[in-house]
Parts: sequence; C-alpha cells; structure tokens
Amino acid sequence: MAKSTHFYELFQPKHYDIYLDINRETKQISGTSTITGNASESKIAIHQKYMTITAVKADGQAVPFTFDDQSEGIHIDLNQTGETTVAIDFTAPLTDSMMGIYPSYYELNGEKKQIIGTQFETTAARQAFPCVDEPEAKATFDLAIKFDEQPGETIISNMPEVKTENGVHYFDTTVRMSSYLIAFAFGDMQSKLTTTKSGVQVGVFATKAHQAKELDFALDIAKRSIEFYEDFYQTPYPLPHSWQMALPDFSAGAMENWGLVTYREAYLLIDPDNTAFDLKLRVATVVAHELAHQWFGDLVTMKWWDDLWLNESFANMMEYVAIDAIEPTWGAWDAFQSGDVPMALQRDATDGVQSVHVQVEDPAEIDALFDSAIVYAKGARMLVMVRALIGDDALRAGLKAYFAAHKYGNARGADLWSALGQASGLDVGAIMNSWLEQPGYPVVTAKVVDGQLTITQQQFFVGDGQDAGRQWQIPLNSNYDAVPTLLKDESLNLGDYQTLRQTSGEPFRLNVGNNSHFIVQYDDTLLQDILANVNALDEISQLQLLQDLRLLAEGRRISYAAVVPLLQQFADSKYTVVTSALYTVAGNLRKFVTPDSAEEEQMKAYYDQLSAQQVARLGWTPRASDDIDDELSRPTVLSAALFAHNTKAVAAAHDQFTANATDLASLPAATRPLILANEVKNYGSETLFDQLLTAYRDSTDASYKADLCAALTSTTDAALIAKLIAVFEDADTVKPQDLRAWFRGVLANSKGEQAAWDWIRNDWQWLEDTVGGDMEFTTYITVISRVFRTPERLAEFKAFFEPKINTPGLTREITMDIKVISTRVNLIKDEQTAVNAAIADAVK
Repeated sequence: MAKSTHFYELFQPKHYDIYLDINRETKQISGTSTITGNASESKIAIHQKYMTITAVKADGQAVPFTFDDQSEGIHIDLNQTGETTVAIDFTAPLTDSMMGIYPSYYELNGEKKQIIGTQFETTAARQAFPCVDEPEAKATFDLAIKFDEQPGETIISNMPEVKTENGVHYFDTTVRMSSYLIAFAFGDMQSKLTTTKSGVQVGVFATKAHQAKELDFALDIAKRSIEFYEDFYQTPYPLPHSWQMALPDFSAGAMENWGLVTYREAYLLIDPDNTAFDLKLRVATVVAHELAHQWFGDLVTMKWWDDLWLNESFANMMEYVAIDAIEPTWGAWDAFQSGDVPMALQRDATDGVQSVHVQVEDPAEIDALFDSAIVYAKGARMLVMVRALIGDDALRAGLKAYFAAHKYGNARGADLWSALGQASGLDVGAIMNSWLEQPGYPVVTAKVVDGQLTITQQQFFVGDGQDAGRQWQIPLNSNYDAVPTLLKDESLNLGDYQTLRQTSGEPFRLNVGNNSHFIVQYDDTLLQDILANVNALDEISQLQLLQDLRLLAEGRRISYAAVVPLLQQFADSKYTVVTSALYTVAGNLRKFVTPDSAEEEQMKAYYDQLSAQQVARLGWTPRASDDIDDELSRPTVLSAALFAHNTKAVAAAHDQFTANATDLASLPAATRPLILANEVKNYGSETLFDQLLTAYRDSTDASYKADLCAALTSTTDAALIAKLIAVFEDADTVKPQDLRAWFRGVLANSKGEQAAWDWIRNDWQWLEDTVGGDMEFTTYITVISRVFRTPERLAEFKAFFEPKINTPGLTREITMDIKVISTRVNLIKDEQTAVNAAIADAVK
C-alpha cells in the first residue's frame, strides 16, 4: 500500500455498533459492524480479512462494494461525502492462529475445554469485524456479543457489561480508542478483584485449571502499578476497571488492550510458594509494562506504526521505573542492565539493523517492526538517557502536558520531545533524533595521545559494516569535570591527562551508570588504571566493563584471548549483575571449542575454576541469610559447575532429584531446571524421559513446564531426540506458542542440532501455516543464527533462507542473520587458536 491509501484519509469513523454472534461448536462468527463517521470522499474503504461480506448499507440503503485482498479491504461506493452510517453484515471463521478472535485450549480434570479470547494488534481487528483498522482511526465502540453460552460462564471486555437481553451481552460505550485495542474473552473463568485508592476496580482472570492462589501476585502488582502511574503521570486512569486475563494460548507475552489486558499464562500466574525470584520480577515487570500502556499507547496512541517505539520503548522503560518504585529492594534496574541493555547492544551493532523509527506500510512488515532488542530495549535505553539528562521532575511535568494535549488522540515522536523539551528547557528533539532515526550506536575511543586525553566517536559494528560517517549527540556522563555533558563532534581534546588524573584522584571513565547507548574503548593506559582499581567500582560499573570488553572482542577491536585472563578477578563477586556479565562473556568463549574435544575439556576446567568459590559459598539449598543477589547468582554459578561436569555438583543435583523424585514440581524453583537437566543428561533413561514428558503434558504450572522443556531438550540420546521432534507438531503436547522454546532447546544441544535443523527445513510450510501470522515468527530464524557457527552451517542457512529473502516481513531478519553467522564463523577461524591457548594458560 502506498501511504496515500490509508483508509482513514477516506473515512473517519466516530462510533461503532458491533454485534457479534460467536459459535464455538461450528467455529463461526456472524455479525454486523455499523460505523458512523465522516466520508471525505464518495468512495471509501473498510478493512476486512478472511470474511464473507453479505450486505453493505449506507444510511439504510444498499450500496455497491468490491473486495481488495491486497489492501485487506472492501471498497464501498457511497455516491456522496459527509456524515454517513455504514452497516456491514459479515461472517468469519474462528481461527487457531492466535490472531483475531480465537479459542485457547486447556484441560480440566481430564476434560478438554476452551476459552475464547482476542489478539488484534497489529492488524487483526479486521479479522473480527469490518473497521478502519489503523491507529489513527479512533472512535467509540458499543459491543454486543452473543455466544453459545453454558451455565456459569463469564464474559468480559474493555468496559463493564451493562445488560443482557435474549442471550446478548451489552457492554458500556468505550472511550475514544483505536481498533487494535478492543478485546473480549469468555468461558469458564475464575477471578480475584480489588480496588485502587482512586476507585478503579482491578481484577485477574484465568481458567479454573489453575489454583486460586496463582492469581494473587499479579493482582497486587496490578493494583499498586495503577496507583503509581496515576501519581507519576499526574493523570487519572481513564476507565472504570482494569482486567488482567491469562489466556492458555497466546502468541505474544502480553497485550495492552485498554481495560482488558491479555497475557500468556506464564507472565501472569505464579505459584507464590515456589517460584524463582527472577520469574516473579519478570511477571511484575510485564504487568507494569502493560499498565504503563494504558496511558502511553492507549490514552495517547502513535499516529502510525512507524512510531511504534512511542508505545513500546516508553512502556519498556516505565515497567522498571514502576517496579523499582513499588518494590525498591527487588533490583529492577539490575534486570534492565543484565537483560535489555546487552540485548540492545548486540543486535544494534549488526549492519542492516532497523532504526528505532522505521517507515512501514505493508501489514507483514508492520509485524516485523516488533524487534524486541530495538523497539523495546534500545528505545527504552534512549528514554533512560533522556530521563538521566532532564530528571524526573521535568519528565513528569512533560508527560502531564503530553497527555493533556493528546488524550484520546494520536501523537508522533516530535510531540513527546516537544513536551519534554518545554518542561526541561533542553532541545530534547535535537539530541534524540540522532538516536531515533539512525541505526546502530557509537564506540567512544578514549586514549592518551602525546600526553593529551582525547575522545573520538565512530559507529560500532560487530562484523562487516558500512561506515556512513554517522554521528550522535552522546550524553557522556563522565566522572571528570572537564568532560562536557554531550559529545556533539567526532572528537574532542580534554587536556593534559596527568593533570586531569591528579585533579580527579580516580581513573577516567565515561558512561558512568551505563545509561547511555554507547560503549567505550579505553587505551591500555586508561584500561590498566581502571583494572588496578576495579574493586572500588560499583557493580553496574563492573558489569559495564565486562559488557564493553565482550562487545569490543566481538567487534574485533580487541582479542577475546586478551579478555580471558581478566575474568577471574570478577568471579567471586556478590553482585548478580557482575556474575551475569561474567558468565555472558564466558558463554561467548564456548563458541571457540568443538563439542567433545580436548579443548572443551579445558573449557570445562576453566568454568570449574571460575565457579568454585561461589558454589562453595552458595551451595544448592536456599539459606535464611540469602539476599536477592544470592538467590539470583546461585543458579548461574551452579549451571557453570554442571557444565564443568564438577563431580560434586553433578552428584549433589542427582541427590536433590532423588530426594524429590515423587514430587519433582516441589524442587526449589530456582535450581529445578538444573536438577532436571542434570538427571536427563547424566542419569537419563527412556523411562525418565517418558515420565518427564507426561509431567509436561499434565502440568498447568508454566514455570515447571519451562523447566521440563529445558530438561527434555538436553538429552543426548538420538532416539529420544527423535521422540522430541515427533511432538513438535502435536498441539496436545507442545502448544504452538511454546514450540520455539522446544526447537531452540534441541537446536542448541549439539546432539540434537542436526535433527532440529532438518525438521525446520522439512516442515517450514507447516510452521508458516501454524504461526506465520504471529509477530514472533521471524524469531525462529533469529534462534538459528544464535546457534550456527561453522562454514558448513552458514552455507546450509544461506541455501535454505536466501530463496525466501523477498518474503514480506522476513527480508531484514534473513539478511542480518546471514551476517551474524558469517561474523561468528570468521571470528572463530581467526581467534580459535589464541583463545584456547589463553584458556589453557588460565587453568594451569
């Protein structure tokens, strides 16, 4: 579609009356979409997809219409312009694609059941009812829904139900909103409700396959998040209720439908008695993310999908702001630094990556925008930069003005920068446009040249990159007063180094706090000064040092072999962010060894050396004295010991398994995946395999199911790997939403790599038919690119995916992932000998 064919330009809806009759038995929807609005032209277009249109009337009179599958619309000839009411009668299928209106399947007491839910973002509202399915086409909606209702069933939607007549459920008129945010769900549900200080009713809904206590955690977080946002945004929550609904089948993590947020069960329901802390934090941040959207995304919505970052980047930052405020001891920002930041830096260093702001029109390309590393993580980091520059007072004042100016309407990125700029007195737009419109990020090189301390910026690449001379306005955040707030030029001379060093009394550093989206390469003089004083650095600074060294090695600016001897001095840190960064680097070293080789044995000895003291300190069993850092570090260091095949660790895990053999779900959740995988790898049998697979089928605990998946996919038995591949397409065992984790697990297992690669090549069409409409479909390609590391695999990857390179939505991912694998292959070829020699020296 050309930009001029946005349907909103032809017809601006003001109000919808939607009637839907949904039959689960026949998997059919029938209904009428009645739209009142303004026709700017006499020929208008309304979106529909997979529908049969039986009649179209304008102001009560039948009018001619034609289908246009390419633009997913119907073209209607009104013969006049101005105010009009268009009524469209239609039928449509209930699908199993997890898009539009669809059934989710679950079992209760051995009986197969289903619950109906919706997923309309980005362009699937048009599968549910004819509409102008574009973000700018905001309108009010009256929903009336009839379904093959059974006694005791519940139906919920964006707004409260106002009446039921003749089996039809009528919901209150919505506020002015975009079509992709409409939602409803019905079936046999349980719920728990509470009320915020300002009177907003908050609820968590789920199927009855779950224990009631699993709803409590999310209910508490949702209530307190809304209360926090009302205060922080200085803008009331604009609806009477906020429902959180867990759907058994859900393609995304969660979706911010206004007033009825939908979630994958794993991201809403948790067992309060046995859930790992990192998962609790993950659920809390997901809930806070979606509720941040109720203002930023729902109340004010991007004008078009090119500004998707406006929704997602902001919600991604605010999830951490909110959870850090309501639970300050949980270390929410540590999770951001350990997760989002390295993900953004890795992805954004590959040439060809999308910028945060991207022009887009084709619906398939719109779905491809949802690059979690860029639109979510990098975008959030951009906003963290802004927050650090302007402070919370200006941020809150700017947001209040932004909401007041654009509420129930649409905005562009420039509108946000304008509001924040007016509140702060800074030209925020000028600073941020270099980050928003350009892909990639800079490496700032700091060096002492002829006694002068100089800094220089240049775009950083992992792998080959086309240096286009890009420059950024970089918030430098230095610990030296001589350094300006922003680096706007390519290079800068800061003065005599010895004088600066003496005045400061500490090593020179940039990006203190690690809030700005760049990395630093210090010359040897500066780096050795930092390393000599590394114990005086706070944990985020230590994480940053390890992160930047890893990326510099990936980008061939330093050698990985030079990094190896530095790691031991971080090995005994009590901070989980440092431990996480350390093992991220160590994990990257594993690509240099071939499975089952002498070099791998050497690598295992290195891991044993790195982890020994921490394993001795933390042990396998949670202690009363544990703090959150201990809780989070324990599985990381135990995993390292098990990779090392430390005999005590392997035996201890086996003892834990044996002691809990009759109730494996009761194993401590933090170490449970390690214990189960250890048993499968080192004590496995077909009997054990079948036992765990049955447990996976029977469990409703998403956390336990994920642990079982990780364990089962780690088997080294070829016959059992074949069994795993056989259940990939059995939806009663592996739900399509969970398949990627199973595929990734087998592919990353050196004994299963070939079988998984053969499966995806042989059954690609099945995969595309099953999850091809899912915005995460391209990540199957990403997963492969993270595993392959040989010239042979690169050739096979290119042979399979290059013929698909022009498929809408896949082009960028295939192009980038060829570069990712090529870069890894070349790095291994050039550095393998030196890295393995450095490992050998380290373990002498």
